[in-house]
Amino acid sequence: MSPVQQRGLALWAALLSAVVCLAFLPLSRLASVLVLLAMIGVIVAFWYIARPRAELDVNLRLDDLPETTYRQPVVLVCGDMPLTWPQQSPVLIVTQGCWIRVEDHQDLEQVARQILWQRPDWGRQLSVMVSVCPQKHVDSEALTSRLLALRWQISQLRKETGQSVPLILNGQIGSAMTDDMLWQAAIPGEGWTVWRESNAPCSIAAWVTTGGAPVMQQQVLMNSLMSWFHQHVQAVFIDENPDVPVIAPAALLWGMGPILAGSLASSAWTAWLSRHTAMQQVAGWQPVGTDSTVISPFPDFILPLLPEGSGLTPRARTWRCALGLFTLAAIAALLSSGWNNRQLLHRVSFDIARYDSLSMDDYGPKASAVAALRENAALLDDYARNGVPIRLGLGLYQGERLRMPLLEAIRSYMPPPPKPQPTPKPAPKIVRLDSMSLFDSGKSVLKAGSTRMLVNSLVGIKAKPGWLIVVSGHTDNTGNPQLNQTLSLKRAEAVRNWMRDTGDVPESCFAVQGYGESRPVATNDTLEGRALNRRVEISLVPQANACQIPGKHPAPSQDDGVSENKTE
Repeated sequence: MSPVQQRGLALWAALLSAVVCLAFLPLSRLASVLVLLAMIGVIVAFWYIARPRAELDVNLRLDDLPETTYRQPVVLVCGDMPLTWPQQSPVLIVTQGCWIRVEDHQDLEQVARQILWQRPDWGRQLSVMVSVCPQKHVDSEALTSRLLALRWQISQLRKETGQSVPLILNGQIGSAMTDDMLWQAAIPGEGWTVWRESNAPCSIAAWVTTGGAPVMQQQVLMNSLMSWFHQHVQAVFIDENPDVPVIAPAALLWGMGPILAGSLASSAWTAWLSRHTAMQQVAGWQPVGTDSTVISPFPDFILPLLPEGSGLTPRARTWRCALGLFTLAAIAALLSSGWNNRQLLHRVSFDIARYDSLSMDDYGPKASAVAALRENAALLDDYARNGVPIRLGLGLYQGERLRMPLLEAIRSYMPPPPKPQPTPKPAPKIVRLDSMSLFDSGKSVLKAGSTRMLVNSLVGIKAKPGWLIVVSGHTDNTGNPQLNQTLSLKRAEAVRNWMRDTGDVPESCFAVQGYGESRPVATNDTLEGRALNRRVEISLVPQANACQIPGKHPAPSQDDGVSENKTE
């Protein structure tokens, strides 16, 4: 996966995290933001760990690779390398494909990772060829250990890349029985084929039939190579092993040429021939020399016949990862939406149940419960008018089925009856008498003839237990204030004395006050105002133990008939 694709996946994961955290999580806004920051931190950490991996694990340089658009087979060659590699570069490009040499000291998985880092789209066209030259090995057990190591590397390569990476097993010997390179190939589903530079490809039967005795000798030697190869090479890759998966080869190759550089006089191959065949007694079974460089050491013909590896391309893998991230985000969003709807249903149902459990006579808690119902109803109505919020959406919204029970509960509410308003006590009756109608100017003795006016004015003023008859005198601001004070008091006393004597009212029912000019009811700047200020006021004031009539118990003032008083 290229760095651009990795960055794209990281941004995609961050975007999905933001949507899920901010729009769906059943948390507060602050908590959702904190969760989002934590997830972004995890994404950045994963990206940082994965980003340098392909760069730091590779210490090789493959500068001669074909272009990115190259679509022919690319084969990694490991095992017994020919000493006559045609060029200095480990990359050999031929007409049918590309060979890449992997030295013994190099790790196959590491080289493949570098190639896929430089050419990410080569995953399906990549193959591995394990070449074994039995004439170069003395110890069969050492060869088996080496092949097991390659099996492990190939299995790890498949796991790392996600590609099947077809395996080619190549057994090659040198013999003087042939003057050019002879190849025989076995491809599953296609049978056996003989390949030779001087002849067209054909079956083994046709080749033996037309070749005569020399070909028969070559085929006997080739059959010996096949038997040794199945026992010491192929079996290593297909035998059951609990630690390493079986790797079935996509093609088997056996090659025989006139030369084999680095062959040993005594090897595992010669020992096997001496035990199982009599080929050592046949002339020409050994290679003729090591000085020829004309013959190609690679089976180029097999390249077009190799199956394409199965697996995802980096682009497809990126899309799969993006789809996987989207699936996880969708699952998280669905779970969060389901939880949010569950909480909404639980809250509304609880409020309805609480309202129903309260008596209608329990006015305070009932009013609180119906207020909560009205809030829920307003919320559901808002969802109905303006759309369901995304955190409750995704087809999981259940609020509509609660609207009718909620509205019915609200309609059933009966508010408490209004509290009775207390009847206001009537204001005490105040009778205002014009002083000039009762007294001569500056005098405190009642005029002759003022009795009728007093009687008419004081009809509603009656002595009652619990009420005090207050008589207050007032003057204008004309004259001396001290004299006015004295005059107002004497006038009030004169009216009091008349009421006492006329109505046979005990003196305990009266209170006499003289205010002089201190409490005007109008301006003293005009004749009319001064006339209003010259007055005597008589009023009933509630007072406990006032105006006690002998033989009767006192009555509370608040229970007395104040309503009988009449105001002016």
